[in-house]
Amino acid sequence: MIGETLTSEGRDTLAGGGLPPLAPDMVRDVVATAADISLMISPEGLIRSVMVNPHHPSFGQLSAWEGQRLDEVLTPESVTKFRLRSEGLEPGRGSIAVELNHADPRSFEFPVRYILHRLPEDRSILMLGRDLRPIAEVQQQLVAAQLAMERDYETQREMETRYRVILDVSRDPMVLVSMSTGRIVDLNGAAGMLLGGVRQDLLGAAIAQEFEGRRRGEFMEAMANLAATESAAPLELVARRSQKRLLVVPRVFRAAGERLLLCQLDPADVAQPVSDELLNNLARLYHEGVDGIVFTDAEGTIRGANEAFLNLTDSSSLAAIRGRSLADFLARGTVDLRVLIDSVRRTGQLRLYATRLTTDFAGQIAAELSATWLDDREHPLLVLVVRDTSRADTLRRPIPATGVVDEPVRNVMELVGNSTLKDIVAETTDVVEKMCIETALELTRNNRVAAAEMLSLSRQSLYVKLRKFGLLNKDE
Repeated sequence: MIGETLTSEGRDTLAGGGLPPLAPDMVRDVVATAADISLMISPEGLIRSVMVNPHHPSFGQLSAWEGQRLDEVLTPESVTKFRLRSEGLEPGRGSIAVELNHADPRSFEFPVRYILHRLPEDRSILMLGRDLRPIAEVQQQLVAAQLAMERDYETQREMETRYRVILDVSRDPMVLVSMSTGRIVDLNGAAGMLLGGVRQDLLGAAIAQEFEGRRRGEFMEAMANLAATESAAPLELVARRSQKRLLVVPRVFRAAGERLLLCQLDPADVAQPVSDELLNNLARLYHEGVDGIVFTDAEGTIRGANEAFLNLTDSSSLAAIRGRSLADFLARGTVDLRVLIDSVRRTGQLRLYATRLTTDFAGQIAAELSATWLDDREHPLLVLVVRDTSRADTLRRPIPATGVVDEPVRNVMELVGNSTLKDIVAETTDVVEKMCIETALELTRNNRVAAAEMLSLSRQSLYVKLRKFGLLNKDE
């Protein structure tokens, strides 16, 4: 229809003016291949004909547009734009370019850049369009890439800020050294004080020159060898500027393909030398001793334990119990743990605390705990020595026929034959109740609140029983 609509004058114009006129079918083929999509719009705004480039099949079938108004296949903003641009379009006065967005309800919204031509015969408009979706996709990819780069940049800035704050706030003197150049990449203020300089002066300086009698090659090789051996002793050096004796512990790591050396500095005079023999003996006692040894923090969370404790609790490995509360392995749970921590914090140590350990397989064994409070550090530790007393409890049980019987038990035994069974049971209950209360007070070192919690009694009930059994002082 587009080829038939063009008159001889129009076809002469498309043919270049000086060329012979083209047949309607040839004009249609030329128009179809010259643009991705071509529309012929009547003066009333109706779509007379739609042509899609056969080499550009992504538009699909748009023949349903024919006979519809152009406004029905354009977005509202594109309708306004088309009307404004086409008002000044006259035949023979050139063409006008405009970008319009189509909204096809059966398909999707897509942008097209049109060249508008006004035909002289009936003032129809020939629209030759170029699909802008590939350009829009490229633009969207560029925008997405730009947003991703900005997010990465913000993440990098955030991580750099965190790293800088942690490095500056840390009390441990640390120096970062490049393994390739042997120069200081970064350091914190604590390291600058030990080395005798400020951060700005030390950045970029050769690390070997900051210590007495050290050459670059020899120093870097010694640092690399020391970092490769985890159990090696620190390297003792003398800082050239401050003349302080320092202990250097290096660690090698790789970042962005570059090997870096993290050097932790410590004053040599602060370290208290301990003989290797004592360290070895303590290490063997910890690993091979028959008593369990447990390290917890101030809240009772397990930080470490030896093999003997793992055997007592039937735990599979240290990783299985590290981070768990010690109360998980005590028969009375948080009650035992609170009594332990409160007593040790007051006196610094606790001896022979009798309790029962709960194993991972719901078993229980009798145990005695000895605790020591180590508060001479930033994060205090609670050290417990755990001893299995299950066999000792069997040996300690009194034999009524021949053993020595406590006075309350003797009084109960003397009732047999002189009182009814009901009275004997009542008397026995009082004896056992009194013994339990006395034991709880002894374990808690006369802490009435902890003893009441251990016995699952209220404080008021405990004081009533204390008065009943004469366990209160006269002034109380």
